Amino acid sequence: MRRSREYDAYAATSEPKYASGASSTVPPHSRHGHRPGHGHGGGAHSHLPLFLRRGSRHGGKGGLLPNRQGESGRSGVHPWMFLKICFRSASSMSMLVNVLWPAVPAAIAIHFARPDLHLAIFVLNYIAMVPAANTLGFSAQELARKLPTVLGVMLETTFGSVVEIVLFMVFISRGEESVQIIKAAILGSILANLLLCLGSCFLAGGFRRDEQTFHEAVSETGSGLMLVAGMALVIPAAFANGLGQGDAAEFEEEVLKISRAAAIVLLIAFFVWVWYQAHSHHGLYEEILIKDEHKDEDRHEDLAKPKLTFTECCLALGISLACVSMIAVFLVEQIHWIVEERGVKDAFVGLILIPVVEKAAEHLTAVDEAYDNQMNFALSHVLGASIQTALLNTPLVVIVGWGLDVHMDLRFEVFDAVVLILAILVVGSFLRDKKSNYLEGALCVLVYVLIAVVAFYYPNPSEEGGEEGGH
Repeated sequence: MRRSREYDAYAATSEPKYASGASSTVPPHSRHGHRPGHGHGGGAHSHLPLFLRRGSRHGGKGGLLPNRQGESGRSGVHPWMFLKICFRSASSMSMLVNVLWPAVPAAIAIHFARPDLHLAIFVLNYIAMVPAANTLGFSAQELARKLPTVLGVMLETTFGSVVEIVLFMVFISRGEESVQIIKAAILGSILANLLLCLGSCFLAGGFRRDEQTFHEAVSETGSGLMLVAGMALVIPAAFANGLGQGDAAEFEEEVLKISRAAAIVLLIAFFVWVWYQAHSHHGLYEEILIKDEHKDEDRHEDLAKPKLTFTECCLALGISLACVSMIAVFLVEQIHWIVEERGVKDAFVGLILIPVVEKAAEHLTAVDEAYDNQMNFALSHVLGASIQTALLNTPLVVIVGWGLDVHMDLRFEVFDAVVLILAILVVGSFLRDKKSNYLEGALCVLVYVLIAVVAFYYPNPSEEGGEEGGH
């Protein structure tokens, strides 16, 4: 990529300017060298400086080379280097997660060898989902570095939600029996991001500093979008609970039509949001994130890490995506047994168990960014994942259900709708002052724990006398 005049001006000064040749989206990943910065002693290079692959010094300038970001210096597949890079992953916490990789073949093997061991199959596949999803996200980030900016943004956006999309598609393919769990999982995913993950970010950063600051363009845009998305999600529920009279079959059909219309509107909103972030206002976010990038306290260590080749990226994506898909199928197959035989509530499975495991890898990245004082990146990651769930994944599952003739509507329980809106308002109030501390983080996590306790005791539809609309 060629340098822009604006970027040359930025490189020559301490204050960042807009980078006209790059775009930015939410969530970005500065820790992995995605965004342009300025070289130390390099002058006006348009890419983040890279260390020599083996960490040797170059020209007396701290071992930095003005190389293209994402270049590995290799080609093809080098098995040992491939395994080493994938194991080290993007951060220390992600590397610890990769220790769980032996659970992946064990989970697949036990599914075929001992299909009668339902609990063991569920537990092993639940654990195996975390390292598989972690590797999927890491390989997508590595591949995005090697592509044109906009294409890389779209790829990261897609693969950031792929685990959740796969789970939703597996659920909806099983028909009406999984609809209530999907509804709970939609809200549970948003709540896990807004309360558990964001609270953990505030805690991780707050333990090392009195308070952390972030830019209002990131927090206000994200919280505003979430409030609008939350309103769109609960409108069918408000209609159903406020006007639940007359012919039951006709009324259910009207709720379904409203839900499908809401799905189309949300999907349009998603593409408007992507255009806003990646094209029309990319300069605003570029300036914010360049500043945030240089707050990374171990930035040079990250830049020194070796990179995957293009072939290795594709190989890692293929392996991890295949593992995630198989694990998702095996996991979903055991949920009916867990609910019926072990007495676990539908609400707890959908609101808590599924979102925690599907979002674990993304949460680790966001917490690591907050720990390194990159709160704009952490917020972008958290709010971006929530927005993707509300504006992309939810409409997709409704539309796919439409095609499969499955009654997938957005008629949430009053409890779900109230909790969702309250969570969005609570997070919005914490973000309003553009500061965070560990107290706010602890409160967010405690609210999530309280919701988990309520979900654990929330009755299944059969326990409510077979009423419609239960969990």
